[in-house]
Amino acid sequence: MTAELVLQIVLTVAAGLVGVGLFGALSQQSIVMVMMGLELVLNGVLLAGGAAWFFLAPELPDAQVLVVVALVVMAVEMAMGFAVTVAIYRARQVDMVDMATDLRG
Repeated sequence: MTAELVLQIVLTVAAGLVGVGLFGALSQQSIVMVMMGLELVLNGVLLAGGAAWFFLAPELPDAQVLVVVALVVMAVEMAMGFAVTVAIYRARQVDMVDMATDLRG
């Protein structure tokens, strides 16, 4: 396979991840499912960015370093989000997005 075809396939998979993640984030009411949808969107964006960077400048490892750093930041962000979700659930028994909108002090 040629490099252009591989890039096309990777970008198609990335677009699919963004589409499925966007649908999941907008159609679900559970906080955890919304967070999972947003994670898919971010993974698709990272895949597209890393693939484009790799095919534009394959001799530089900058893209791989940036993708790894972004994945670590995303993992920390999701862990914090799940911790906040668990804390909200334990305090108020709220696990749906529309019920969590009126959370004040």
